[in-house]
Amino acid sequence: MVEAVIFDIGNVLIEWQPERHYDTLMPQADREAMFAEVDLHGMNELIDRGAPFRDTVYAWAERHPRWSAQIRAWHDDWIKLATPAIPHSVRLMKALQARGMPVFSLTNFGIESFDYATRFYPFLKDFDRPFISGHMGVTKPGPQIYEMLEQATGLSGAQLTFTDDRADNIATAHLRGWKTHLFEGPEGWAARLVAEGLLTEAEAQ
Repeated sequence: MVEAVIFDIGNVLIEWQPERHYDTLMPQADREAMFAEVDLHGMNELIDRGAPFRDTVYAWAERHPRWSAQIRAWHDDWIKLATPAIPHSVRLMKALQARGMPVFSLTNFGIESFDYATRFYPFLKDFDRPFISGHMGVTKPGPQIYEMLEQATGLSGAQLTFTDDRADNIATAHLRGWKTHLFEGPEGWAARLVAEGLLTEAEAQ
């Protein structure tokens, strides 16, 4: 029996498309060259593990002077990289909670960037239990972050239903016996919640 539902955040509750924003700042060919030359997602992984947000981004900018201004935008324009919210997903979160179902987050997110995001997306403060990688010091898809959630909640296996937009993150949860759903849009997630008996069709609209 499901005892809690777990949401990833990026591309599940809010869109996370850095490349899309950079295409508004520079020609696409230049953006592709920058992302090929500079491992910006690797930089973000450090932030997601708890490294300081601004200092990490600005240090990478100094190491890559050709792209320094654009790299700093990862910090300075950050909310434009993580926009907009996905309203149907937010409604599903609220509907589950209205039914008394605990909803947790399990997200790769930096400490400061998450705090900043909550100013624009107040619903990020509404999880019954937040599991934020920056505070935990580990990230998905490594198994430790899943184990930490289990230890903190006392729940495991089929007691947990989890959605994430990345197949590798889902695979780790599946190996632990969690019920999983690869998020490809809120409609599919809504249908899965109805199929699991966690929401009615009307509640899942």
